[in-house]
Order: sequence, then C-alpha cells, then structure tokens
Amino acid sequence: MTTYITTPIYYVNAMPHIGHAYTTIIADTYARFRRLCGDDVRFQTGTDEHGEKIAQAAEKEGVEPREYADRISALFCQTWPDLDIAPDYFIRTTDADHVKVVQDILQKVYDRGDIYFSEYSGHYCKGCERFLTEKELKEGKCPDHLTVPEEISEQNYFFRMSKYQDWLIEHVESNPEYITPERYRNEVLSFLREPLEDLCISRPCSRLTWGIPLPFDENFVTYVWFDALINYLTGIGYPDGSCFDYWAGAEHVIAKDILKPHAIYWPTMIRAIGLPPYRRLHVHGYWNVDETKMSKSLGNVIRPHDLVEEYGVDTVRYFLLREMSFGRDSSFSTEALEARRDSDLANDVGNLFSRALTMLAKYADSTVPALDKDTVTEEDRVLADALEKMVADYSVAMNSFEFHKALQSIWEVIGMLNRFIVTNAPWELAKDSDQAGRLNTVLYFLADSLRLLALVLRPVMPSAAEKMAAALGLKKELAAAKLDDEGCWGKMQAGTVLHQGEALFPRLGKKKKEQPNKQEKGQGKKAEEQAVAPEVDMEGLITFEQFGEVELRVAEIVTAEKIKKANKLLKLTVKAPEERTLVAGIAKHYSPEELVGKKVIIVANLKPAKLMGITSQGMVLAAKEIDADGNERLVLSTVAGDIAPGSRVA
Repeated sequence: MTTYITTPIYYVNAMPHIGHAYTTIIADTYARFRRLCGDDVRFQTGTDEHGEKIAQAAEKEGVEPREYADRISALFCQTWPDLDIAPDYFIRTTDADHVKVVQDILQKVYDRGDIYFSEYSGHYCKGCERFLTEKELKEGKCPDHLTVPEEISEQNYFFRMSKYQDWLIEHVESNPEYITPERYRNEVLSFLREPLEDLCISRPCSRLTWGIPLPFDENFVTYVWFDALINYLTGIGYPDGSCFDYWAGAEHVIAKDILKPHAIYWPTMIRAIGLPPYRRLHVHGYWNVDETKMSKSLGNVIRPHDLVEEYGVDTVRYFLLREMSFGRDSSFSTEALEARRDSDLANDVGNLFSRALTMLAKYADSTVPALDKDTVTEEDRVLADALEKMVADYSVAMNSFEFHKALQSIWEVIGMLNRFIVTNAPWELAKDSDQAGRLNTVLYFLADSLRLLALVLRPVMPSAAEKMAAALGLKKELAAAKLDDEGCWGKMQAGTVLHQGEALFPRLGKKKKEQPNKQEKGQGKKAEEQAVAPEVDMEGLITFEQFGEVELRVAEIVTAEKIKKANKLLKLTVKAPEERTLVAGIAKHYSPEELVGKKVIIVANLKPAKLMGITSQGMVLAAKEIDADGNERLVLSTVAGDIAPGSRVA
C-alpha cells in the first residue's frame, strides 16, 4: 500500500511554534506507523512564501521578500530534526520547479475555460489574504483576525469553483472518511448547502508583486492559496515524475483554521486539473496555553526548540500526542507536561523497563531465558491476549488518527505488566530452585513484552524506542520489524543478550545523591550491610522495599453507579491514567453524583478481585472514623492541588 502524508506548508510570516510542531509530529508519527505496517510512504512538509503578509513583514524588517523568506524557511528546516521529524521532502513555494508547475496548471485550467476575467467588489481581509463572504463575517469582522475587512473593488481572474459544487457534495457525502473527524465533514457540508461563489485567484501587480506571475497575463500574480495548495503535486513530480504514483495515497494533515481552502478550494482545483481527489483530510484543533489562545501580544507563544531543550524530544512528542484528542482543542501547560513525564514516562514505562532489565540481569545473567510451557498460567495467557489486543487496538486507533487512544491502549498493558511483576515476585521465585521453570517463564514474558512495547512506541518516540531496542539487543531486528509479521506476542528469541542501558526517563528535577566524603567512605560497606539486613522481632513493621511495592496513584472518578443488591458498594470507573473499574464500599457515605470528577488516591497494583460479580482493579483509599456511638464515617483520600490522573504518590 502507498501512503503520501503531508502537512500544510507553513507561512513564513512567523517563526515555528507549538501548533506547527504538533501538526508535523502528527504527520511524522503517522508516516512512521504506516512504514511499520509495511507501506511505501512519502512524507512532505515545507514553507509557503508568497503573498501580501510576507511582503509586508519583509518591508518592516527592511529586507527583500526573498531574503526574509530564506531566513524563516531555514528556521523551519532546523526545527524538525530537534523533534525527531524526518520528512522525505521539504518544499518551498519559491522553488523554480514549483513556480513552473503552478504556471502550467493555471494555463491548463485557463485553456479549459475554468478561469475567467471579471470585476469584483467585496470584503477583503489582509490577514486571511482573501475576500470573505457576508456569511463568514461575525459582527462585521473577520472571525479569525477580529478586524473589519477592507472594501475592495478591482478586476481579477476567477476560478469557476461553483462548477464543481455538486460533484464535491456528492463526493463528501459518499465517502465518510474523506474528511475526519466527522464534525469537520459536517461543517464542510453545511457550508456547501449555500451556493458556492467562484474563487478570485489573482492579485493585480499594482497592489502586489511578490507572487507567481499568471502565465496568461503578466499584470497579475497568483493568489497565495492557489499557489500554495499545488505544492502537494509539485513535491511528487507532477505531472509525470517518478514519485507521482504516491498521489493515489494522498492524506493531508491540517489545523481547523485552514479547513475551507483544503476541503473546498483544493478538491475543486484537483477536479479541474483532471486528477482523482486526495484520499483523506485530517483536521485537528488548536493548542491553547494555560486555557488562553496563543498570541505574540500576550507573550505566551511556545517554541518547540525550548521545550526539547528542557524536557527532551521523547517527552514533547509523547505529551502532544497523548494530551490532545485529535480534532478538539487542548491546553498546553508545563505542569501538565511535567506530570505526564513523571507519571506516564518515568514511573510507568521507564520504571517497568528498568525493573524488568534489572531482574533479567540478576536472575538470568542478562540473557532471555527459554519459556517453560509447563509453568504457563491462566494469568499469563490473559496477559498475552491483552498484549495482542493492544496491538490490534493500537493499529485501529493510529490509522484513525486517534493517537491518544492508541497510547491509552499501550499504557493499559504497561499497568498490567507492572502488576504482573508484583504478583509473580521474581525475587521470591529465585529463592526456590523448584521454581526455576516458573521464574524463566515470568522473565520471558517480561522480555518479550518489552520487545513489543519498543515496537509500538517507535512511531511515537523514535529515540526512546531505539534505546529500548538497543538494551534488548534488538536494534537491527526492531528497525526492520513490521506489525504484520512481528506484532504478535511471543517472538523474542531465547538466548538474546540484554544490556541494562541508561534510564529512559529520569524524573525531572531529581537531584543526584551526594557522594560520601573521605571519612564516610570507610564506613560504606558496614552501612550498606545494615541497610539490607533483615528485620528481626519487629512485628507489625514493614521495610521500605515492601512499602515501595505498593503503587499509589492519583485517579479521577469518571463515572459512579450503585450496585444492585449491595447497599454499601459503588461501581466506579476511574482514570489513572488508563480507565479501570473499582468497587468501593462507600455507598453509605457518598452519592454517585458527588463523586464524578473527584481526584482520589488508589492502590493501583492490587491483585484484581470479584465483588458482586464485578472485577475490581484496585482499591480507593479512605480514612475511617468511629464516633462515641459507634457510627462509622468514611472520608476519601484526595489530593490538595490539581494533578494529572495517574500521577504516582511518592
């Protein structure tokens, strides 16, 4: 299968920010995922460099438009490697081959009679660089720039976009996945219910010279959108280049502010050119900053390079993909990013990886042991089934651009694996020689599960996945692996040599322990022996290591309901960060309605238990008070401040 994934080409009137980064990470992640599925993939991004705003920005800085465009375009080129983004082609609309393709297409459409000359009066927004209809205005202003458009009357060239309105409506209605998510497909169909006006595709040179000259009239330059959209064809060698076969698999990723040009202008242009439409258009929402829209005037614009420098590329990529539900707006904050890193990355996957490799080193000499089939339990089979289901759910979600759901499915099995370690206690199995077979089985399950995690995380966090693959001794194998032939559980080869490697995600702000001074060094061994010495006659006390095995996490209650025939019990659905079901004996103290939205503390690694036919995956903590009359009162343990669900209580 062929896949051609593109971002919009970014306008060079501003430097790269988190919105640009998100769109491009999405496209890069999808490209890597499709390669993981065995597709032949081409990934393209670039910069849009013509138009009034570029000419104005260059004039403000006292330079020529080309010099200004060169400088800003270079910033975009330099940003993508910082984010582990690897496009196959970076296009600029000032490239000579693009100018030629635009002019050839203009001439072709003109010769077919779909471009005509006429006079037009309308509401022209300089920020949008286009005429707005009365319907688009809100209280007489452009809804995006909140400015009153200028009334302009001038002669220009127009593309007969209205000619293709009926075809476009039929195509959108008969292809439900043509525009995703569905809300944006509905928005386009709503717009198409009104008569479609023809598109003004030129600007007179008396007003603008920074653009591509019309091939049939040198007194006009091409409207920036008619120029920019054609980049998707130029980049693959239109009309007969060696890469043009990729067009059959074209998928565009955009933000919602440019929906109309991509969902209406572009398909009708493609139809006029005589090409089949693109396969899918994927539309995402905005990133706000601390619940406020990003704005240079507010000083809250987030720069990708700064984030990577402080938090690392894997954290940035994971956070953006996990935090936003594709298609909806989301809010960025450093607090949320740090919580995700400490909870999801450091505590969950980082801790799992480190613990598993440490035990494989200690109990199997850093070599993957052979699976002892005679010791495989029902619990093991449940885990194996869950891992295979994860791969299936992950694949469906990634293909549907539901990246947050794909990551949720991965983190659910990460939670299961952390609980698997505690339940099976390899450190206890190692004490009994009769349990050697069972120990090997547990260790094999861990090693192969890590292999599978490294595989599915590769599109999302390529650098971290490469470190995982190297530690597992599978750098070449996983680099060449595909989901269709390597996705199932149980592919790890016994005898594979492992390496401990560096910590994947050290906790933020973690201070290095002070080294002992010279006087203390001589006492080091004695102190260490005292620290690990077993407690004697200390009934009722536990060691720090024992306490460390209890995994306390913050959980947000999503739903709560009463359980029939159980006066004391409530069924809770909590997010921690994966969703799980808990049964809690708090029905006499809390109504279901008052619980929804509360953030409580749960024991996350408690072995599941069935209560009233419902499997409870953990325990909610509560304080119990009994008054003088013997009446019991329960108060849920909560957190004092706002913190991401799944954060570990330490």
